[in-house]
Amino acid sequence: MNSSFNTEENIAKGTFEEVEIDQDFFVLTYQNESGVIETLEREIDSSFIQFHYCVKGLSKFIFNEGSYVLDIQDENSLLLYNPQRDLPIHLIVNPHSWLVSVLISIKKFHSLFSQEADYITFLSGDNKDKKYYKEGKISPSMAIVLNQLINYNLNSSIKNLYFKGKAYELLSLYFNRSEDANIEQCPFLVDETNVIKIRKAKDIIISRMAEPPSLQELADEIQLSLKKLKEGFKEIYGDSVFSFLFDYKMEFARKLLESGSHNVNEVGLKVGYSTSSHFISAFKKKYGTTPKKYIMSVSSQA
Repeated sequence: MNSSFNTEENIAKGTFEEVEIDQDFFVLTYQNESGVIETLEREIDSSFIQFHYCVKGLSKFIFNEGSYVLDIQDENSLLLYNPQRDLPIHLIVNPHSWLVSVLISIKKFHSLFSQEADYITFLSGDNKDKKYYKEGKISPSMAIVLNQLINYNLNSSIKNLYFKGKAYELLSLYFNRSEDANIEQCPFLVDETNVIKIRKAKDIIISRMAEPPSLQELADEIQLSLKKLKEGFKEIYGDSVFSFLFDYKMEFARKLLESGSHNVNEVGLKVGYSTSSHFISAFKKKYGTTPKKYIMSVSSQA
């Protein structure tokens, strides 16, 4: 992973969507849904701890003007802290990649975990002035929270409050001492093979959202029983298979409508509705307005 990086041409410039949770506490989200590589940059001083989560896809952290490159892959996390020097974000984000970053000052972080300094390695007395770096896997429970942050579609007036709750939840899950509690609640998750199969099921229904398989066909394809598919999907993604797919399809449709590249009928067909009336009804159920009115509201704000 330690290698130099030559800046590629034709890299588009992206911008984080940033929510300030509190003083010295931020949540950054980013979705590269384009077909090109994008670059993200943000200044961060040395007093901040950085938590980066690659929800899907692949991104590269560039350090020291390209002399050091660190990959952060699909469903992986990265914790960075260096009290000796600033670690500005310089990210190269592959197409169709999603990222969530949590930035929190060491002072604020200490106040959250003052009772846990010995448990959290880099907070202990001997280490408090040392740099710290840790890679990890995104657990199923963390994946749920990360997807909720990326797919936020509630009223804008409660966005800060919602993100604040989710940011604290994410930190709690990251430093959870043991997964034993989760295992007791759902023995299913003890088997990592089953978790991989459930994630495959999610990928299948997304890739074939216009004509998804039945639950039984899906269970057969991933080689799990119907019961384990239902239980596992609910545990990992917090929703039933088709309720998850419905939300995904509506979000996909909303973005297509915003892009202005397709009319209502075309968008409906792309997400699996053979008649525009069924699509309009589904869209209204999700967002409380018709696709046409939604397009008009977006256009008027532009």
